[in-house]
Amino acid sequence: MAEILVLYYSVGGSVKRMADLIASGIERVPGAAARLRTVPKVFDKEPIPDEGAPYAELRDLEQCAGLALGSPTRFGNMAAPLKHFLDTTSLLWQRGALAGKPACVFTSTASLHGGQETTLVSMMLPLLHHGMLVMGLPYTLAELNATKSGGTPYGASHLAGIADDQPITEPERALCIAQGRRLAEIAVRLIK
Repeated sequence: MAEILVLYYSVGGSVKRMADLIASGIERVPGAAARLRTVPKVFDKEPIPDEGAPYAELRDLEQCAGLALGSPTRFGNMAAPLKHFLDTTSLLWQRGALAGKPACVFTSTASLHGGQETTLVSMMLPLLHHGMLVMGLPYTLAELNATKSGGTPYGASHLAGIADDQPITEPERALCIAQGRRLAEIAVRLIK
């Protein structure tokens, strides 16, 4: 079984909803399963939440067959709590524990031009340093050409609005599911 880690940080809930959709896409692939994990809001360990995904540990990364990484946009960059967690992965980097594993990224922004693509690229950089096989979304997906909100070739994205009150549109939803499915299909092929 190829277990795919869906690791995200979410404040208003949009990135969590995207993570759930990506996990749904993963679960549609025979031989693949999704493991949802998040990171604490502050850098000191907070108590494990009563509901939702547990906090990620380094072993989640080490054990996964692939990784979907998600964050809200913060000034065109990933959110600090997710970056802080990634900064703790140097032991995995030294051992090459993530090298050769497929990965993808996803984000949510308050405004359409709020830095979706730069945030996605900012999340790709540590994954590339780990030797992961970073993948995007191909333009063969019709929704990528038709979306009027989120959706980029760099990865799934969502326009949440200033109050994080905009629902995920049908094209955004389809792209999240497609991204999860694509990641899982590649991970399953790589472990055969």
